[in-house]
Amino acid sequence: MFIALAGASLLIGVGAGFYGVSSGLVPAPPILPASSAAGAAGLESWPAPSFVLLSPLTVSLGPEARARHLRVALQLEVAPGSERAVAEVVPRVLDVLNMFLRAVDEREFEMPRAMARLRAQMLRRVQLVSPPGAVHDVLIQEFVLS
Repeated sequence: MFIALAGASLLIGVGAGFYGVSSGLVPAPPILPASSAAGAAGLESWPAPSFVLLSPLTVSLGPEARARHLRVALQLEVAPGSERAVAEVVPRVLDVLNMFLRAVDEREFEMPRAMARLRAQMLRRVQLVSPPGAVHDVLIQEFVLS
């Protein structure tokens, strides 16, 4: 009984709040333009990210796998000014990613949080073979099992 009353009170409160703001009885806070909002948060001082595109990887999966190949296209988010330094180690990056992806069990791709986990593991491996502080993230552009 108490839960039903609490739920009904919550719905009435939300409805009254929505009506008050939408009808103008309760003034809504002003919406700032994007430039003002960024300036207010101090984001204008952040440099735009740079990206290094990696050539797509095609990895053969194990003999018992249902899919035969995994095709992955990635980009690396790098610190501004680090593009050249990261581009120089791309062969090492591709090597470490090939080795890692070949070792992943196909069943892991089916898990709910697989992409986040794989992305974090790929990022860690890429950071190990890249200049310190140069690579901030691994962006997955394509991930296809065939």
